[in-house]
Amino acid sequence: MEGCIVSSININKIAMNNKEFKNIVNTSMNIANLLRGGWKSYEYQDVILPFLVLKRLDTVLEPTKSEVIEMFNDLDGKGVSLDILKSKTGYDFYNTSSYTFKKLLDDANNITANLENYIDGFSDNIKDIFVKLDFDNILDKLTQGDLLYRIIAEFDKLNLHPDNISNHEIGLAFEDLIRHFAEQSNETAGEHYTPRDVVSLMAGLLFVGEEEDLKKSGTIVRLYDPACGTGGMLTVGKEYIKEKINPKADVFLYGQELNPKTYAIAKADMLMKGENPDLIKGGEKEHRLASTLSNDQHAGEKFDYIISNPPYGVEWKNDENAVKAEAERGKAGRFYAGLPAISDGQMLFLQHAISKFQSIKEGGSDAVIITNGSPLFTGDAGSGPSEIRRWMIEQDYIDTIIALPESLFFNTGIPTYIWIFSNRKPGEKKNKIQLIDARKSKTQLRKNLGNKRFEISKEDAEEILNLYKNNTHNGRSKVLDSSVFGYRAVMIQQPLRLNFQVSKERIERILAHNKFIGPVIADDEKEASKKRKLKAQAKAKEEKEEFEKNILPILEKMDDKLYKNRDEFLKVFETTFEGVKIENPVKKVIIDSLSERDETADICKKKNGEIEADKELKDIERIAFGTDIYEYFEKEVKPYVPDAWIDESVKDEKDKEVGKVGYEIPFTRYFYKYTPPRAVEEIEGEIKELESEIQEVLKKI
Repeated sequence: MEGCIVSSININKIAMNNKEFKNIVNTSMNIANLLRGGWKSYEYQDVILPFLVLKRLDTVLEPTKSEVIEMFNDLDGKGVSLDILKSKTGYDFYNTSSYTFKKLLDDANNITANLENYIDGFSDNIKDIFVKLDFDNILDKLTQGDLLYRIIAEFDKLNLHPDNISNHEIGLAFEDLIRHFAEQSNETAGEHYTPRDVVSLMAGLLFVGEEEDLKKSGTIVRLYDPACGTGGMLTVGKEYIKEKINPKADVFLYGQELNPKTYAIAKADMLMKGENPDLIKGGEKEHRLASTLSNDQHAGEKFDYIISNPPYGVEWKNDENAVKAEAERGKAGRFYAGLPAISDGQMLFLQHAISKFQSIKEGGSDAVIITNGSPLFTGDAGSGPSEIRRWMIEQDYIDTIIALPESLFFNTGIPTYIWIFSNRKPGEKKNKIQLIDARKSKTQLRKNLGNKRFEISKEDAEEILNLYKNNTHNGRSKVLDSSVFGYRAVMIQQPLRLNFQVSKERIERILAHNKFIGPVIADDEKEASKKRKLKAQAKAKEEKEEFEKNILPILEKMDDKLYKNRDEFLKVFETTFEGVKIENPVKKVIIDSLSERDETADICKKKNGEIEADKELKDIERIAFGTDIYEYFEKEVKPYVPDAWIDESVKDEKDKEVGKVGYEIPFTRYFYKYTPPRAVEEIEGEIKELESEIQEVLKKI
């Protein structure tokens, strides 16, 4: 039943004994029932979340309301910053409106205008949340549905004063609501929300082994998420430190989010939990301002830990100009290692995260980031993705990569991987990368949530954490020298061998060449393009007519002898057409069309006597690091292609050695287990048994 979906909210066990926590859930159920019919189930959050924030703010500001109004009236017109009002409220925000929830309910006829006045009285950091939540449109819809008064009345029943429900408890309630609505809106949840079980695992991986340092007195931790969504990763990270390692640690949460509504929810979540909401950046309507890739709003900041699930398979075309400008800054920028394909910005986020690492002198940093499989292997040697991997591996930033189970996320079932980065790897991990196969560490859900069919249970997470902590080489964990992922892409060339013949068939090739036809015009061709192509077709027709008039008659008189030596044929050709003017582009079309590749023909040579390579036969050999390329060539190539050679002109741009350096991480190859085919006799036996069963069934019919 759609209107009762909130009844499935899983009350967080930490706060389940708090009466007001349960009241929040009950109120959410009541609101859902009021909205049913006119609102879609995944839109309920657009009402419930902002009003929950509003009621909490109303409650905490109520004790100082009269004092704030009095001071505000005294300051009016004096040009003094209103930030002084924060000293009265005791919080990093204030409200100068005379309205409260109770006063709003006293004037039902003007409740919309009065609520707008109330919200307009908040400090800018709070108004920003409601602007990004598109709250004006929500109010219009509630007013038109005659629901606004009833909604406010429902929320006014709650006592959300900190004495009644702590920041931590109301934060948990808010987070449970966010998570629940994300699960309900399966089609879009993956864009902004990572399942709690995955986040908990990531937090464990980020902080395991850090306990000794984090337990120290006076510990201050700066945790950052460059694509923070609703802020769940940040708050779970803090919970992990406070609950499992050091309750007294000061943990500061930093983030940036592109989507305005998601940003507002994240900021509100921080507010509800007593965090500093101003450390959450982004949310602007203009992409270039809100995007972490285009506009790092924490520029110059470095962090102790980074945790993130950036968007994957999403193009960065809107960030292209800013990203390229950043890359041109070289090592001073965030993206100097390389640029990935425009269709997928994941590897930009990986570089950005590492750019936020503190130096070793400052204590270093760690990061845990989720991607899909493409950053592991896309891109040939010398390409942007390969160069990014090269930089991460050669700088020894990659600690571990973990293959996760399938179908963990709400909106995708594709394979995903956790990357663990660090610039402070212990000695035994230096220049090594651990690969962990955790694809079987999963628990089936009783009911699917969109594409999410499995979860990582506490037992599953413990299993994965142990594999990581033990750092051993076994069936599910491989600890490899980082050099095994590198190779040289060496260009192998073969000589060009052509025969030539002036035959009727080859002359037809000349006449059918694009040079004499021109470009094809599509049915839906734009007018400007169509005009250009019509002009090109007219020129092609003119050139063809000239060819047929001045060159074709001479060609047709030549004999059809088969030449297997290019120089010999060209000598005959030049003699035949002596005195006939042939433009070089036309001459190339003629010579190319009269030739065919022929393994028995003589090798074609350039004017300087060098062997000419056949472009169609060139090949790339990937030669693993540590293997001499010339020894490899003599052993693996020369015996099969005797006249091939290494093209020494193709060199790596960085080390200037022959062959381009490439890096890829073929994860599944290291965990592949060969399964021999079943014996023929076994299969035949099963077939005969089935045939007998079928015969018995047929006899009974």
